[in-house]
Amino acid sequence: MKKTIFNLFAVTAVVVAAFTLGSCGNKKFRIDGQISGADGSMLYLENLSLDGPVAVDSVKLGAEGTFEFTGDASQAPEFYRLRIEGDIVNISIDSTETVSIKASMPGMAANYTVEGSENCAVIKELAMKQMALQTQIIAIQNNAMLGLDATRDSIMKIIDAYKNDVKMNYIFKDPMKSSSYFALFQTIGNSLIFNPRQNEDDIKVFAAVATSWDVYHPDAVRGKNLHNITIEGMKNIRIVQNKMAKQGIDPSRITVSNIIDVTLLDNKGKARSLTDLKGSVVLLDFHVFGTKESTKRIMKLREIYNKYHDRGLEIYQVSLDPDEHFWKTQTAALPWISVRDPQGLNSRNLSSYNVQSLPTFFLVDRSNVLYKRDAQIQDLDAEIQKLL
Repeated sequence: MKKTIFNLFAVTAVVVAAFTLGSCGNKKFRIDGQISGADGSMLYLENLSLDGPVAVDSVKLGAEGTFEFTGDASQAPEFYRLRIEGDIVNISIDSTETVSIKASMPGMAANYTVEGSENCAVIKELAMKQMALQTQIIAIQNNAMLGLDATRDSIMKIIDAYKNDVKMNYIFKDPMKSSSYFALFQTIGNSLIFNPRQNEDDIKVFAAVATSWDVYHPDAVRGKNLHNITIEGMKNIRIVQNKMAKQGIDPSRITVSNIIDVTLLDNKGKARSLTDLKGSVVLLDFHVFGTKESTKRIMKLREIYNKYHDRGLEIYQVSLDPDEHFWKTQTAALPWISVRDPQGLNSRNLSSYNVQSLPTFFLVDRSNVLYKRDAQIQDLDAEIQKLL
């Protein structure tokens, strides 16, 4: 029933990161190499456009695994990827260079070497760092000895360390490099590691690369896209800060209540805060109504709500649906608190609670302290009864 956010929506950082081709006369680039252990597999060369990955060419690999692709060189750095099913090697192309890849299957994404491009070599470094970060996060999440607060704090600590390493040793060091551009759009799950929509420091990282593109590639669509993202992020930060000031939201409430507060408008236009439910056992639910499994899951939640509400259970359900009218229609008859996050999959709440898949729920005790997340719960009824 649970599906990853990536599968539910075709919106990823890669889509934001890419741009359309700009031909540089008849000049060509070449990508060649050899992939062992892939006899009979289809190898695809895909360009990362603004509309997502676009197939450029493909070849069925033989026993030797050799391949060669050529294409028109662009006026500014361009991004491609080699793909065999779910295994991907990211490549940047600067002008007319030749990039040579040697890889082995399975696990081509980690088992490859690159020659002919310094940027591609750095991109591999960044990709390997990202894989290592993801492995660390999974290990922390699977550690049964850690509570929710310790899990969240540990994850945020290693993400912050990762961001500091990448921005100081890669992005700020060489902001004009295509590898720095690549670093901006790395993700954990569905969330950008550097999030210019919600993090003031991350906006500065985007601005550094955007400024370099303005100088070195003033007419590139990618540079203009970066510039727009940076400006939009600045606007969003100002809007959030103004709203918090008007609503009197005090960030220190997070520490006092031992929970990351969520304050959103419900389906009747009223602001509802998670911390206002102190005294009740709360099932905090992150949900998307526009999925085929939604109705079945809502029926199960109704059973839980009807069974325990009179004893002190409340459901605080956060919708990530992009269509507000559709959400209001779907929630009009629901008896619990239904709020909607207008930021959708870019929601800060998702990253704050380290939501890697949807739907996801958490249990909060009567003291407004996070108790457990769904992955740690085998018998939901038993856990609710324990808290009641």
